[in-house]
Amino acid sequence: MSKIDRRRFLELSGAGTGAVLAGVVTPAESHGAEPTPTPRRAPFVRSGQAPDVCVIGAGVFGMWTALYLQRLGASVQVVDLYGPGNSRATSGGETRGVRTSYGDRPHGIQWARWANEAIKRWKQWDEENAGGGVAPFFYTTGDLILRAEPQPYLDRTKALWDELGIEYEEPSMDVVAREFPQIRSDDMTVALYEPQAGVVRARRSIESVAHVFEREGGTITIGRAAPGRVEAGRLLDITVDGGDPISADVFQWACGPWLGKVLPNPMGNRLRIPMGHVFYFGTPPGDSSFNWPNFPSYGVPGCTGWPALPPDHRGFRVRTGGRSPEDPDVSSRAMIPEEGFQRGLDFVKERFPALADQPILETRACHYESGPSRNFVIDLHPDWQNSWITGSGSAEAFKQGPVLGDYIAHRILDDDLEPELAEGFRIPEETYDEDPGG
Repeated sequence: MSKIDRRRFLELSGAGTGAVLAGVVTPAESHGAEPTPTPRRAPFVRSGQAPDVCVIGAGVFGMWTALYLQRLGASVQVVDLYGPGNSRATSGGETRGVRTSYGDRPHGIQWARWANEAIKRWKQWDEENAGGGVAPFFYTTGDLILRAEPQPYLDRTKALWDELGIEYEEPSMDVVAREFPQIRSDDMTVALYEPQAGVVRARRSIESVAHVFEREGGTITIGRAAPGRVEAGRLLDITVDGGDPISADVFQWACGPWLGKVLPNPMGNRLRIPMGHVFYFGTPPGDSSFNWPNFPSYGVPGCTGWPALPPDHRGFRVRTGGRSPEDPDVSSRAMIPEEGFQRGLDFVKERFPALADQPILETRACHYESGPSRNFVIDLHPDWQNSWITGSGSAEAFKQGPVLGDYIAHRILDDDLEPELAEGFRIPEETYDEDPGG
């Protein structure tokens, strides 16, 4: 079958340009960058029988892309082993912070721009899907960064903010001590504050995206998926445990920490999946100073976190270090090793003394996926011309989810919104010495 151009596709599917969600990402300015090679393109055809696109993985990469594809007129089926928002998924955590302070990344300008746009879209999602008994998904907390001394990371972050017109403040340490006495800051000398940053109820939001996707006609199948038949450089179908094979014109592999297991070639030695440790501390009875909106999200050396959010009341969130990669099928998402547990306790005693005697209400350990480039992977499979690989979220993909899914959906439809970014999203040539997937 020949490829259908985008205008013709929209005519056949009954969709028009108005079907695109509001606020589509506009192409970035070049910022003096060298022209990038023309990206490889996947053929997109509409068979009228099988789904146009089969998305494997119902996390942030998969569900947001599936929703955008569907709203652009495609027929979409999602397959996931455990379902949207499940506790094993990277996107299955209770909360995720959204900030734009990416001065530590070589691609920081792009991530900061997308994250800034994502904040607007998270708020739009609340306007459309919260209320009527459904609690908001996004909470504007502001984000406070504290450091003991000036750092290039802070200077580069401010430069990004200045270039993009993102609001920020540089409070003195006297102001920090007065406004946020909850955190011990007497050993810090530098502070940055981003007022528009916030926190998303992660698991609930992915469930919400999945609900809207199904309500608008999408299909979600629960089962373990694996590549099926391949012919002439095209993947014809996938196998699903306990069900019939699923064929499609295009496939998107969005398997999170399972990506290296499901696609050992090419991703098996191009992905690390360490575990991050998260603690939710109880707040003192009758004391709301550690609850939203009375305290911001924060980043200090060795730890990030944010206030307790009122809908779930899970507690004050603290994320310290983590542990080495493990097999995502068997790794424990609840148990934290004794040394990691003690690290969380010690941090709270040092930085938040008012919480030192409070109970730990919950602990979580979740996988993070990153590759040699430290950027996302959004690229065609090197051997299957109709299969997209999306992942390597680098602990930041969830925050940018509404924009990320929009971008990927347009790439799949051969309508690249920002072609200058494609080179940075290629599958890295570099590999790790050993398969780091557990």
